[in-house]
Formats: sequence, structure tokens, C-alpha cells
Amino acid sequence: MIAHVHHENINYLKASKGLKNWLVTVDHKRIGMMYLASILCFFIAGGTFAGLFRFELWSPLKEFLTPDQYNQFFTLHGVIMVFLVVVPGIPAALGNFILPIQIGAKDLAFPKLNLTSLYLYWIGAAIALYSIVAGHADQGWTMYAPYSLSRNPAVLWMMIAAFILGFSSILTGLNFIVTMHNMRAPGMTWYRMPLFLWAMYATGIMQIFATPVLAITLLLLLMENFFGIGIFDPALGGDPLLMQHFFWFYSHPAVYIIVVPGFGIASEVIACFSKKDIFGYRFVAYSSVAIAIIGFVVWGHHMFVAGQSELADSIFSFLTFFTAVPSAIKVFNWTATLYKGSIELRTPMLYALQFLFNFTIGGLTGIILAILSVDIHLHDTYFVVSHFHYVAMGSTMIAFIAGIHYWWPKMTGKMYNETVGQIAAILVFIGFNVTFFVQLIMGSQGSPRRYYHYMDQFQIHHQISTIGFVILASGLFLALGNLIASFFNKSVAPANPWGAKTLEWQTDSPPPLYNFKETPVVTHGPYAFETEKA
Repeated sequence: MIAHVHHENINYLKASKGLKNWLVTVDHKRIGMMYLASILCFFIAGGTFAGLFRFELWSPLKEFLTPDQYNQFFTLHGVIMVFLVVVPGIPAALGNFILPIQIGAKDLAFPKLNLTSLYLYWIGAAIALYSIVAGHADQGWTMYAPYSLSRNPAVLWMMIAAFILGFSSILTGLNFIVTMHNMRAPGMTWYRMPLFLWAMYATGIMQIFATPVLAITLLLLLMENFFGIGIFDPALGGDPLLMQHFFWFYSHPAVYIIVVPGFGIASEVIACFSKKDIFGYRFVAYSSVAIAIIGFVVWGHHMFVAGQSELADSIFSFLTFFTAVPSAIKVFNWTATLYKGSIELRTPMLYALQFLFNFTIGGLTGIILAILSVDIHLHDTYFVVSHFHYVAMGSTMIAFIAGIHYWWPKMTGKMYNETVGQIAAILVFIGFNVTFFVQLIMGSQGSPRRYYHYMDQFQIHHQISTIGFVILASGLFLALGNLIASFFNKSVAPANPWGAKTLEWQTDSPPPLYNFKETPVVTHGPYAFETEKA
């Protein structure tokens, strides 16, 4: 049943040509592609800084970096990866492109606001890059006081950059929520929405309510730097722990801003390549919203050794255990979906299975860190570094890569080489786990993180981790090269190469300028595999 409202049939890539037309476009698809290109460039930059200080750690003694350079490089790695890659990554790139098509809309609710968010991202990124040449930013990505109160120009510029990037995130979340409320296709009820949309909705809630707290914190830090107001500086009567409370009140929801979109991608890919409806659809949908809500009340578990009261520590410990429930529901339901499914191990599915494996390790190590007595030993060790990377890189970025491969035919109209994609996926899996699993071991043995020099007993661990980094980087560059090479492939991708059931696969590849030639009417749920068999 189709409503006969015809739109221009030309695909969005050919609708208008020239750099100017791309820079002033309000088409969500072009904006998503520009976000994607930008984020991948920063991913390479952030990974390069990681490689530099990882090679420096090949031995306990100096290799080629000074201690100051080491501090600068891990600071730049953290800031770039967090604020320019993993936080905006999936929503800004894939969310922008896919969300309106999945709900059957022509565009997002506020197209010009969407373009504004892209320009804010670029402005914030430009200022962050300027901070690299403005001085030596070495305060760490958390920008803790009193390290960030030195009036170092590089640190100040970096805080301004993060402040601007926060507004980009807020505008994106607002746009997504309004679009999902008001612009769904006829017949698309909330329970007919793909789970990727539920993940984007939960992420939007966190972006809107958590990010302003970061903005206020950064503004207070800037005021203290410029005007000497005693807010966080103990020398002026301030309290540095207040800054930590503010920062983690944003940054723990930010962890879920990072990973919840990955949940949405995993649901889409696992359903498609298992040829099954997602087991417990409503539980998976509600668990995304539950994580968004619970994420606001567990920030104190980052401060178990900071001098909180025993009662506060106990409460935050309990609440952290509680956050495992909705995450465990998802893992169980994805596993149940795989059970007796017609599984196809295509490239997106290989990354989705990696996500499932890595997120399980990331979640279990998070539970370990929630235990008060254990966290005292593991706090500020490589165990925490590994846990965070299993969530941010092993889960979110692997899901991001899965989503890129899954929707690449739809976004570009081109198919990549499947064999090369599979080889790259295997290298990424091996490289990532060699890099970070050994860090769990060295962290449990007491190796502190961020140290330039370390004890000789941990040299073998660092060397294994560095070898893993080389394997991981090889897989990532192979995957990127495979995607770029697809542009030179003369074969055109079909509208639905995977046999998926969600709405975005019911239009051409690449999509028309207004997404659909005719306005779609939704008559069934997003994953109709079981229905068809019946």
C-alpha cells in the first residue's frame, strides 16, 4: 500500500555537484557523509598519537619521546578520540544518514540546524587542532583541576573546543528526538521502529540532558582561569572534587552516549544476518532507555578513592551493579537471536560478533571495578585503561565499523570486496584483543596507567600490547582501503544486497534526493523474517 506522492528520482550524490553545494547542503545524507569523512580522519589522527606513545612504551627507558611529549600525546589521543570520534561517531555519521530513511521521512525535522551542528563540529575540531600548535596540552583528556588551571593557552583552547563540540552534540540529539516523534511514516508506530532508532532516541535523551553539565563545567574552568574565581582551585578556596563530580556527571552518561548507538547497530546486523526477528524486541528497546536513565546516577563510581563517604561509595557501587541488568538483557537477547538462526558470516556480521564478544568483556570488567575493595587496587591501573577501551573501541568503534560496512552499499551504491573485508575483520579482532587483554593482566598486577617509566617486569606486557596495536592498525587500514577501492568498482550495489527487512533497504542505493520515490506506508514490524516463514 503506497501513497502516491512523487519526488525527484535522482540520487542524492548526483543531485548537485561541486564543493559549494556540499558545504551549504541541508540534505541529511550529505551531512552524514561529511561527518563520516571527518570522523574517520580524526580516528586516524587519534590512533597515530596512540601508536606514538605505544611504541615509546616498548621499553621502560626512553625510546624517542621525552616525558613531556609523552604526556602531550596521550592527552591528544584521549581528547581527539573521545570528543571528535567516539562521542559524535555513530549518531553524527550513521544516525544522520540512516535515521530519516528508517522512519520513512524526507529529512530530519530541522535540516538547517543539522548543518549548523556540522559546522559547530568543524569549528570545535579546528580549535582543538589549533591547541596542538598553541602550546603543550598535557593535562589529560579529563581536564581535571588543578591541572587545567595553569592558564596554558593550549589547555584553554582545548576547553573552548570541547565547549563548542558539546553544542553540536546537543543539537544533533534534539533533532533526532523531534524527528522520531513527528516525522514517522504512516503506520510506523513506536513498536514498529527498528532498534537502531530506539538506540538513537535513548542517546538523544542523554545528549540533551548530560552535555549541558559539561558545558557549565568548562565555562566555570574558563572563568577560573581568566578571572581567578575560586571554584575548583584549592589555593583560592575552591574544591577540585567538585570539578570531578561535575565532569563525571556528564562523562558517565557520555560512556552510554558512546556505546548505546553501537547496541542499535548490533541489533540491526545480527537480525539481518541471522535471518530472524530480534528475540525480545521490546526488552531490547526498553533496555536502551533504561540505560539512558540509570546512566545519570552512577557517576560516583569513578571517585571511589577520591574521599567520598562510605555511604556514598556503597550507594554508587550498588547502582553500578544495577546498570549491568539492561546490558545483560541485550547480550542475552542477541545470543538468543543467533540461536538456530540462518547465520551468514558476512563482513558486517563478523564485526557484530566481535562487538558481542568485546562488550561482554567490557561489561564484566566494569562489574569488577564496581566492587569497592577491588577497585581500590585496580583504580588508575592498566585494568581501567583496558576496560574503557573494551567499551569505547572494542564495542563502539567495532559496531561503528560494522555499521559502515552494513550500510556502505546503501550510502554509496557500491559493493566492497567481501574477502578483503573478512580478512580485515579478523585482523582487527586479533589485534584489538592482543593489544588490550594483556593490559587487564598487567593492571591486575598493579601496573599504573599513564606512566612514562615503568617496572621491568611489565616490559613483556607492553611489548605484546604494542605488537597487537600493529596488527589492529593493519586491519583497520585494510578495511579503509577496501572501502575506498569500492568507489572504483564498476558494479552497482542492489537496493537490498543483504535481504534486510527494515525500511531503508526498500529504497534505491544510493537513495533518491528525498529518500523515497513514493511515501512508504508501514504495515508490519521492522524484522519480518519469522512472519514470512509462517
